Amino acid sequence: MSSIAPLAGLKVLELATVLAGPAVGMFLAELGAKVIKIENQTTAGDVTRSWKLTTEDPNWAYSAYYCSVNWGKEIVLMDLSLPENLTWLREEIKTSDIVLANFKPGSARRMGLDYASLSDLNPKLIYGDITGYGPGDERPAFDMVLQAEAGFLFMTGEKGGAPVKMPVALIDLLAAHQLKEGILLALLQREKTGQGSKVNVSLYATALASLANQATNWLIAGKIPQRMGTLHPNIAPYGELLEGSDGGQVVLAVGNDRQFQLLCKALDLEVLAQAPQYSDNKQRVLNREALFVHLQAKAGQFNREELLRQLHQMGVPAGAVRTMPEVFAESAAQELLLHWALPDGTEVRSVRSVVFELE
Repeated sequence: MSSIAPLAGLKVLELATVLAGPAVGMFLAELGAKVIKIENQTTAGDVTRSWKLTTEDPNWAYSAYYCSVNWGKEIVLMDLSLPENLTWLREEIKTSDIVLANFKPGSARRMGLDYASLSDLNPKLIYGDITGYGPGDERPAFDMVLQAEAGFLFMTGEKGGAPVKMPVALIDLLAAHQLKEGILLALLQREKTGQGSKVNVSLYATALASLANQATNWLIAGKIPQRMGTLHPNIAPYGELLEGSDGGQVVLAVGNDRQFQLLCKALDLEVLAQAPQYSDNKQRVLNREALFVHLQAKAGQFNREELLRQLHQMGVPAGAVRTMPEVFAESAAQELLLHWALPDGTEVRSVRSVVFELE
């Protein structure tokens, strides 16, 4: 990881809660900015403090969820309904570079914490605002609802099965990435003009923008995406899960004819590479079920690690389906861990959000 802190000297006030906004705050903190996180004292802080697993201490002031996006911040509990606290906050904003907010519609204006009010205090201020459905839409927004309304829920899950949500709040995280990009561009613009600006991101627009090829499969090809489990609608064998003799699983990501030939060679199935029904990707997509039967029969002769080694030696894109303990047993994963302490002194571990190299 780079030791360079390109945002050192910047001051950020985080008025956001839950995941998307705090993820942006942590990103800025990792890049060297001073981030002051203001939490609602009347509700015992960010709501995610109470989002605990049954295995967590119910008396602890934090949660594992909270720790995922709150590294490197100065935490301040404050009741913003008190005039003296709002006065203090406005004074802080005068010397801040960035404000992060995800207020309920109308709340920011009522407290005088909207961009129009704050830019009068500090014309150079960059205001990062996350909404559910865009300015003016009063509907509350949660990642689960956005997964449904943007089509992700309908097309996620096993064929013939019920809809399945993604195991992380991915719409929130993608919205955070959108806001990060917007803020960095706003900082560049401020360098040129000396003026701040507002960057607004909605979860809804983010979700739609993230549909990628599934959107164009409908918009161009007229294909309504269906639930396919791990399978890819355009490529085969891509997403097929091969089970080893020990019950361990390996997923394939074979994206072209050359890789398919290498797969056949790795499993001693060269005859399949010459078969007309598997000669190119189109044919493999049409005949993927029959192809899987052949692949699984051979894969079952190896345990997971043997199978993976065989595939990797031939250059076949494949990976083990790992549990969290297996994931973080890897040295590469260990290198991405942050070891830090919460305000109460509790030592915790979390994963970096900045994983690019800047040299």
